Amino acid sequence: MKNIFKYLTILVITLGLSSCSDYLDINDPVNDPSASTVTPDLILAGAMTRTYSAQGVTMNRLGNVFMNNWSANVNSFTGGFNEEYQLILSSNFYSAIWDNTYLRVKNFDLIIDSEFLNYENHKAIAKIMKSFYMQYIVDLYGDCPYSQAFDLETSTPAYDNDQAIYRSLITEIDGAIDLINNNTVTTLPVGEEDVIFDGDMSMWVKMANTLKLRILMRQATLAETDGETATYLNEQFANLDQDFLTTSAVVQPGYNNNEGLQNPFYSTHGFDTAGNMTTTNRFIRASQYAQEFLDGTLTGVTDQRITSIYAPIPGATTPTGVVGVDQDIDSGDPNIPAEISGLGTGLIIDSSQDGYIMLAAESYFLQAEAAFRGYISGDAKALFQSGIMASFAHYGLDGTAYITQSNTVPELGWDGSSNKIEAIMTQKWIATNGINGIESWVEYVRTGYPDVPLAQSAQRPTKPNRLMYPASELVGNAANVPNQTQNDAFTTKIFWDNN
Repeated sequence: MKNIFKYLTILVITLGLSSCSDYLDINDPVNDPSASTVTPDLILAGAMTRTYSAQGVTMNRLGNVFMNNWSANVNSFTGGFNEEYQLILSSNFYSAIWDNTYLRVKNFDLIIDSEFLNYENHKAIAKIMKSFYMQYIVDLYGDCPYSQAFDLETSTPAYDNDQAIYRSLITEIDGAIDLINNNTVTTLPVGEEDVIFDGDMSMWVKMANTLKLRILMRQATLAETDGETATYLNEQFANLDQDFLTTSAVVQPGYNNNEGLQNPFYSTHGFDTAGNMTTTNRFIRASQYAQEFLDGTLTGVTDQRITSIYAPIPGATTPTGVVGVDQDIDSGDPNIPAEISGLGTGLIIDSSQDGYIMLAAESYFLQAEAAFRGYISGDAKALFQSGIMASFAHYGLDGTAYITQSNTVPELGWDGSSNKIEAIMTQKWIATNGINGIESWVEYVRTGYPDVPLAQSAQRPTKPNRLMYPASELVGNAANVPNQTQNDAFTTKIFWDNN
């Protein structure tokens, strides 16, 4: 078990912070130029854990609700997920995604800009992680500050074009790979402060290649109609090293059952340090649509992952014991089940569970799409099925029988799906359920798949294309933040959105 929290303690002493939870948080007033006097090895772990916290909780929640994986427990709560169901967006709607992801990327930038010598490996990791999260910021918001961002002397940075940022991210990642491949004898090794790959730089190269693949594939539908993008992708893929992740990238700083040190997904969706069920645990329930899709009611194929993702109800009459509820069903509706399944033991494990940054299944599904589109070599069907196997293995299951049963089923299996992209996105939706829901929603915006239903009370006919800029930007960077209405979130698109 890693014990990287000691690094947080060291940095707390160095900067005079009040607690580990304040670790180089960009929102804290202590985040001033004195942070530049701290060596990169003392910044890295906190930068990783703080950004993962936003991804694993807030971003994950939004994606799972928008993609009809999660519903509210209408037996015990009223008004849950109203804004999400009704699609009422505002500058306060999930503003924590910007405030707790975009702003915390500053911590990686501190490493990149550090003047301390021989930290090339640390800087390479920071470049990769900065690019990882900046991609999501572009995916969710479009234009954002980038070239002038994270400079403590620039309080109101200009906004950059979203497509230009995407291209800069590829350059940033290439720079990271160059740093790793051109180490010298003076380059300091990375130790347990790397709470993702434990200093294994070969794994960071795989991560970099997989992230490049994700960035490039986001633009694949645009390339179908835009010649310049098609040329750019062909050039990039010609030089892409196909050494991709085959195992999941996880954050593990030594999570444990002490206060403030639990895995943030578990502490939010599971239990507190005294073993008491959290309010969120009692609130989030299985969506009936996801339940019926996975238990075979809608597809004819029972997916064994369902009882890991959701908790079966003893004595329930559904095919697997998992019981879901329609999103936004009226609390007085007589069809509401007496008991509704919460999150399963494959998601809520214990306080020390890993935090998932990118699943192996995600890597395989990206490769499957790239191979199908002719961008990389490889057997698209085999890569697709490897993604399914990796997802089953994540829960300690064998997916062989499921692959056989689903292979000829439209949307689920390769041979039975005339639309291979739909099949890939559907399986990605299942694989990321509860773990990285935001990825599934972004891919839905890009491709339109899977075509999951809206909540009953949705006030618009389609899901939004993007989020609205948060109140913190409207107040703190008013001169530069683009004008935006609620309607714009549904009518204007991220540059890659050709759907």
